[in-house]
Amino acid sequence: MPGAADTTIRDLVSYRIHRLANALSRGAALRYRRDFDVSLMEWRIIALLGDVAPMTLKELARQSGLDKSLASRAVAGLVQRGFVRRGAGRADAREVALRLSAAGRRVCDGLMQAARERDAAFLGCLTQTERDTLDSAIRRLEAEARRQAALIEAEASTCSVV
Repeated sequence: MPGAADTTIRDLVSYRIHRLANALSRGAALRYRRDFDVSLMEWRIIALLGDVAPMTLKELARQSGLDKSLASRAVAGLVQRGFVRRGAGRADAREVALRLSAAGRRVCDGLMQAARERDAAFLGCLTQTERDTLDSAIRRLEAEARRQAALIEAEASTCSVV
């Protein structure tokens, strides 16, 4: 690992993970568009609704990591295509609850099968020890990223209360 003064963007773990995530996403996007005619954003929404439904748009946006307006446009397209249904929320009738339709469930099943195949191929190039190490490293990096974000948020709220 280069010294701190020699570090470039290409050496930063966040940049390296971002490039890996982009490469993984590009392959997924190409396959899901070809095989299921859905974008990566639509795939995330379908997969999340297939896992946990009903879900509000706000919760869906949060869990998918999408901006609420982007999630809203993607959901509107999925509703128009008959993959997602809107209904009244459980706690509040003004709230919109999102669910997969029967057609959306079929697409979700196919997407998840393709995702499992891709996942198996990626994990298959690693030994069991490497998979265990990767899993541990991801958990620790996620925890550290959340910790750092919380510190920055706390600093921001402290600075704004003057």
